[in-house]
Amino acid sequence: MTAPIRHADQLFNDVFLPDETRRIRREVRQFADDVVRPVAHRLNTTPESRQSFPHPLFKAMGAAGLYKIPFGADVGGLGLEFPTLATVTVLEELGYHSPSLASALFDGQAILVGQTLEHAGPLLREKYLPKLVRGEFVGSFATSEPEASTDLSPGNMQTIAEKVEGGFRISGTKRWITNSVAADYIAVLCKTGQRQTFLFADMRAPGISVSDPDRKMGNYVQLTADVNFDRVFVADDHVIGNENAGLRAALGALMLGRMGIGAIGVAMAQAAFDFSSGYISRRKVFGKPVAAFQHWQFRYADYAMRIEMARSLYQKAALLYDKTGNAETEAAMAKVAGSELAVDMARDAIQACGAYGFVQTLSATGETFPLESIYRDAKIGEIYEGANEVQRWVIARHIFGRDITG
Repeated sequence: MTAPIRHADQLFNDVFLPDETRRIRREVRQFADDVVRPVAHRLNTTPESRQSFPHPLFKAMGAAGLYKIPFGADVGGLGLEFPTLATVTVLEELGYHSPSLASALFDGQAILVGQTLEHAGPLLREKYLPKLVRGEFVGSFATSEPEASTDLSPGNMQTIAEKVEGGFRISGTKRWITNSVAADYIAVLCKTGQRQTFLFADMRAPGISVSDPDRKMGNYVQLTADVNFDRVFVADDHVIGNENAGLRAALGALMLGRMGIGAIGVAMAQAAFDFSSGYISRRKVFGKPVAAFQHWQFRYADYAMRIEMARSLYQKAALLYDKTGNAETEAAMAKVAGSELAVDMARDAIQACGAYGFVQTLSATGETFPLESIYRDAKIGEIYEGANEVQRWVIARHIFGRDITG
């Protein structure tokens, strides 16, 4: 399939972005076009298995220096002035071709695991973060459980870390854990008494087992699975941050992840917009292009505005975080706007393209089409890393205050 025209290049202007961010966008776009695009259809349409973790792409991302982008020079990173802004820009560029790859190999790896280690104590940060920056290990971030995902309160969690001599012993099950089937290390949130503690465990430790990957409706590259802990020992020096203060560390990483989900949503929306607008400009019905009908002209004009607004939201959230260290409300807005836009755009793009939107591969010709996988992949954005209903509550809390919203 011929690459569609990238309308963002005409409709969106990076005029407000720092030079370093524009440079990162150019470099990562080149990597994504050269390395990800040729295998994107296979990645996006191959159901999950233990063997489907894309080790070659993970290594290629490390070799290309993508994991250097979010971090400081002291751990081998690029030491950018605005690292969060560059990080979410990477997610949009990777997500344009494969949103689940962006989510698993960059959001999960660089943001959730990476930012957790960034804010860990000196021992963990200095030992493991340079290795992550070099792409030397796969990490997992484990907060969700069979009965606890959006609600991570201590009373709702069942994974317990029992204090023992020299450390902790973890027992319980974590669910929906990204990259766990291939992970070398895992950051795991555990209940410790009436509070929670974040621990960094070796996946080869005795007592850890991982199920086969979940079979999902989409996001195939993002392999998730249950991780079971049977009295797994973790030493005291592998506590992330402070004992009994793990929830704060987990929520800090998830807040950054929400900006990333917004960026990946923009990527999916842009990809669906580009393919479908090109198609309806060529496809004729009743003697004229589908795009000649005012219904679709207005609909695509509206989507062009929504893409512009959603992109600006995730960029503003990231830039604000880089400058102030906090962007909770803006991150919530970015996630809701980007994820819901992706679902809406993919649905209408399929409608505009008809059967050519619905098909994955046209067997007679071998042609491949992207919209059905974008539609499948888009839905999870409204759910994971804090459901959109919760994000609206976060925004409402800043409008009305906790006394009213709870």
